[in-house]
Amino acid sequence: MLGQGGHVALARLSLLLLLWREATLIEVPQDPKIQQDMKQPPTIIKQSGKDYIVDPRDNIIIECEAKGNPVPTFSWRRNGKFYNIGKDPRVTMRKRSGTLEIGFRSGGRPVDYEGEYQCFAANDFGMAMTNKILLRVSKAPLWPKEVLEPVVVTEGSPLVLPCNPPPGLPPPFTFWMNSAMIPIPQDKRVSMGLNGDLYFSNVIGQDSHTDYSCNARFPFTHTIQQKNPFTLKVQNSRKVVETTPMFLTPSGTESSKMVLRDEQLLLECIAAGLPTPTIKWFKKGGDLPGHKVKFDKFNKTLKIVSVSEEDAGAYVCMANNRLGSIRHTIYVEVKAAPYWLDKPTDLVLSPDENGRLVCRANGNPKPTIQWLINGQPIETSPPNPSTQVLGDTIIFRSVQMGSSAVYQCNASNQHGYLLANAFVSVLDMRPRMLGPKNQLIKVVENNRTFLDCPFFGSPLPELRWFKNGQGSGLDGGQYRVYINGTLEIKKARAEDEGTYTCVASSILGKAENQVRLQVKEPTRIVRAPEHESVTRGSTVSFSCKVKSDPSLPVTVTWTKDDKFLYFGWRLKKDDDSLTINNVNEGDEGTYTCTVKSEIDQDSASARLTVLEEAFNPSIYSALPPDRPDPPMDLELSDPAARSIRLTWIPGNEHRSPIREFMVQFEENRWEPGRWQNLSTYPGDLNSVILQLAPFVNYQFRVIAINSVGQSKPSNPSPRYKTSGAAPDAIPRGLRGWGSKNDNMEITWEPLLDLERNGPNLHYNVWWRLKDTEEEWSNVTTEGTKHVVHNTETYVPYEIKIQARNDFGPGPESNVVNGYSGEDKPTDAPKDLRVSKVNSTEVNVHWKSVDPSSVLGEFKEYRLYYWRESSLVPGLSVRMENKTKGFYSTMPEPSATLTDLVPYSKYKMVMVAANNRFEGPPSNPVEFTTKEGVPDAPRFFRINRRSFDTLYLEWDKPLEPNGNLIGYQLKYQTVNGSKVVQSHLQTFLPNATHFTLRMPDRSVHYKFFLSALTQVGTGEVYAEESPHFANEVVPGRKIWNLTVEPNSNYANVSWKHNFPAGSSEFVLEFTLDSDKTVKVVSVNQQPPVKVADLIAGAKYHLRVYSHELNSISSKYVTFKTKPAYIDQVDIATQGWFIGLMCAIALIILILLIVCFIKRSRGGKYPVRDKKDLPLDPVDHKDQDGSFDYHSDEDNKPLQGSQTSLDGNVKESDDSLVDYGEGGDGQFNEDGSFIGQYTVKKDKDETEGNESSEATSPVNAIYSLA
Repeated sequence: MLGQGGHVALARLSLLLLLWREATLIEVPQDPKIQQDMKQPPTIIKQSGKDYIVDPRDNIIIECEAKGNPVPTFSWRRNGKFYNIGKDPRVTMRKRSGTLEIGFRSGGRPVDYEGEYQCFAANDFGMAMTNKILLRVSKAPLWPKEVLEPVVVTEGSPLVLPCNPPPGLPPPFTFWMNSAMIPIPQDKRVSMGLNGDLYFSNVIGQDSHTDYSCNARFPFTHTIQQKNPFTLKVQNSRKVVETTPMFLTPSGTESSKMVLRDEQLLLECIAAGLPTPTIKWFKKGGDLPGHKVKFDKFNKTLKIVSVSEEDAGAYVCMANNRLGSIRHTIYVEVKAAPYWLDKPTDLVLSPDENGRLVCRANGNPKPTIQWLINGQPIETSPPNPSTQVLGDTIIFRSVQMGSSAVYQCNASNQHGYLLANAFVSVLDMRPRMLGPKNQLIKVVENNRTFLDCPFFGSPLPELRWFKNGQGSGLDGGQYRVYINGTLEIKKARAEDEGTYTCVASSILGKAENQVRLQVKEPTRIVRAPEHESVTRGSTVSFSCKVKSDPSLPVTVTWTKDDKFLYFGWRLKKDDDSLTINNVNEGDEGTYTCTVKSEIDQDSASARLTVLEEAFNPSIYSALPPDRPDPPMDLELSDPAARSIRLTWIPGNEHRSPIREFMVQFEENRWEPGRWQNLSTYPGDLNSVILQLAPFVNYQFRVIAINSVGQSKPSNPSPRYKTSGAAPDAIPRGLRGWGSKNDNMEITWEPLLDLERNGPNLHYNVWWRLKDTEEEWSNVTTEGTKHVVHNTETYVPYEIKIQARNDFGPGPESNVVNGYSGEDKPTDAPKDLRVSKVNSTEVNVHWKSVDPSSVLGEFKEYRLYYWRESSLVPGLSVRMENKTKGFYSTMPEPSATLTDLVPYSKYKMVMVAANNRFEGPPSNPVEFTTKEGVPDAPRFFRINRRSFDTLYLEWDKPLEPNGNLIGYQLKYQTVNGSKVVQSHLQTFLPNATHFTLRMPDRSVHYKFFLSALTQVGTGEVYAEESPHFANEVVPGRKIWNLTVEPNSNYANVSWKHNFPAGSSEFVLEFTLDSDKTVKVVSVNQQPPVKVADLIAGAKYHLRVYSHELNSISSKYVTFKTKPAYIDQVDIATQGWFIGLMCAIALIILILLIVCFIKRSRGGKYPVRDKKDLPLDPVDHKDQDGSFDYHSDEDNKPLQGSQTSLDGNVKESDDSLVDYGEGGDGQFNEDGSFIGQYTVKKDKDETEGNESSEATSPVNAIYSLA
């Protein structure tokens, strides 16, 4: 335990670790000279086991090996006391070792040397020690003599034959055999228990034997001892009574068992009964871990090989037959001997450096941590101000020489202990060079070069490079120095030649080494060989002229088709060429010239083509090369199961040698009509063996290729069908994964069509739980997926696959691992908290979840965090949920969350996530970031309001990141690129503008505006003062002015190189007819649309800068289009056409109504007229004619209209128009049969005729 101050120490440790700056530990190189010179405390490298059992027939050897410098000396303790080896002649210690050898040639008993041994290795720098080694001698005692009475039992009854083997060390293995040394058959009814007893659930007549013998085998002596045999007599019964199950072992209804972590758990239930009971196992509150549990002895024994804490719980075994069932509960408690979480490791420090040793272990119960120094409790050692023990950690500060020691960490509980040695070595070593002296490096010009300078020292030296012993250190530009001492020259030049010196220096001294660099010209072929076509029997030469560095010897080699040439009378080589005399067909091929120096090489190739007939070189060289003709006369021969020979005749090369032939194939089973590349062959071949796939109906074609391109494909060959075979390929991409939490999908890629090798392709798939010996499950399917249902959540499976067709199965794949589906994690990270909060970062800490609760592959701890609000009054923020993932398997991980907004309130939660799901959230955490520096002002504009005044305007930053305390404006006069004078102005936080008066309008200013908080100055917004209107600014211009005119507007575009938003542009339109000027100012970027122009007018246009009037474009003349072109044709507008159609429809309806009125009511009602008396007074019209009618006739008829002067205008269909009086005759039915009897005046008659001609009614009558 940590004692009373343990909690205080742990608190101090937590605070210290947060503030601890991790030291960079020294990595000692494995250089033999350094290792030889370096002083080092002892390290145990070999020791015997904690529980050491030896064979009494052999000598006893107790191992203890250690290394160190100086070589350590060894001593031993036995049973806690110093063991004086020299006093015992049987005990010797090996040279340069601590290993003890105990011999018994001269007598003595091994049992006298049993006890607890511990080895100590010491030198001038510390002492290391081994574990405590418990030495015991193996024992194989004899079976006690006993007389066994015959066992008589009734048929159907249970029986237990006891074994009770003698106690041995280690315990013996037991088994039952008969006198013929044949094992007793065991089955569901008869089995041996864990204690060695033989159990019969019920006895039958065939069990009667006289030689049931229990045997014990002792592993060390390899002896077998046999117990006196049992005689079993079974009394037969006429009627065997069936019985309900009862447990033979264990007894009662409950029992308990304790097992240590990582050990094997064995639970046993053996039941009696008739019929023989069946045993089943369950676990209360959950399922049995199927991937770990195995059942032996016909389900009577449950075995878990490597127990972990989650295996604790209540296990229930149930025995049942047809008469009933019985249960027994075994409560399993899992304890743990200490095991390492963080084992201390050796520490090498320089003087004044810091470091720490950490010793973390876990167990059940929690182990106690004890520190020792050089084998003695650290509490009893002299106080050391540079060393502080805080629980499971030792902190070292500013270590000094002489502080080297070996520290031991002992973690122990009631079930065992762990002991680890870790030395702290304070090393001071002068700088030294590790590489060869005065190394010469040769490099090709313009190549990147590395000059190595390995070094070491403690403390770590500083390394600098110098050239030719002059100047300051080389670093920067084309030089770069790496941390391991290597100097990189990015592009070596001739002037980089020289002697480079690397100097490693520290407070203990310095060391140096030199590297000579020589920069050489590259080796290259300046005149390469060219392709040649010559006739047989002629001579040909290939050039290969080389240029190289004069100081580097070079070798030139020639190869033909990548094979070395052998020179003779026909093939001759000189310095610059290769000559071939009496050329024949065998000389055709590709010739390569390769030139090598000791640091580089170059090569060039050319092809030689041998022609049959002589030709005119002048004509040949005059014609350009062309694509070759296609090959001809394809023939198939030498058929085999998976190959065939293809022969063809090459076509005309057309003055460019054929480099290669491409053979293509087409098959008519899977993709008929699609030609695919099969292989390519050198251009000097015309007969090749094609490697084919089974069960394919091939045809082939050949394409010739030269330097110009490809020929057309040849005509196809005859078809050739290969015979079928079992698949050769293994399906690729086999994987197992879960789409649900209780299944596993096994998927794979289907075989390619040409890999099927036969019809009826299927796939055999096997799977089983990993690390079990259970039988494989399998399925045969045509698809590419199979789903295994009802699986446990995220358990590993072994999977393999095989393709098969009608010709047989193919090869099996390797076994791959798959996993069933994942489920939602059940645990949430605990104790989520933050520390070291600054303006933009925060350290996050939490306690990890139990790996078994992830229910899948652990992916990450996912942190959800969001900005709740800003601490700046009145500043609203948009809450945006962000995530960040952290992967860690530590029990208490920590991480850093960055990119936070200063001076804000945040909230966060964390979940554990697997590949598919997230678990429940942790406890929420709130924190506030500290105040930071503000962002740049939202905008910063500078306007020139007069010759001597600048108006500056800005706005607050979008993110103040704290409470603004003001603004800082720095400005300086600029003369070209030279800064002349600087000024500083500060403002209150509510200021957003400033007016600056300039003594000289030609002076330019550069302004730097930033906001201020208590933390400091924020991001700077830089602007330059605008130029005076008539000032010419170098580099600024406007060009490429274009106009697209219409009738009353124009689209104007131009190009400029003003900064975006820095200038306002003015468009000046001059009317050509009267020279009036129209000015349009625009703030937007081109193009722009300008309206209110005169149609058909001619304009002159220019564009200039509003701020810099002198910067203008050239004038552009354009003419707007005529007005009618731009006017809209109303007759084509939809609304007008619709309106006209509506009016026409209304007129038509009115005409129809009028016609109906005339047809029905426009004629005189004759009966009414007949009854009316005639008016005695003659009424004379104005024209002197007489009209006979009653007063009723003066009333307007229906359908008549009243004139504007109030008179009534008679209807067009009045009878007055047809006659003058009552002389008209009527028939009895009242129809009018009279004729005109009184003539009217000529004018009136003509008017009536005219009226009749235009009256629709008269027109109808005339048609009748």
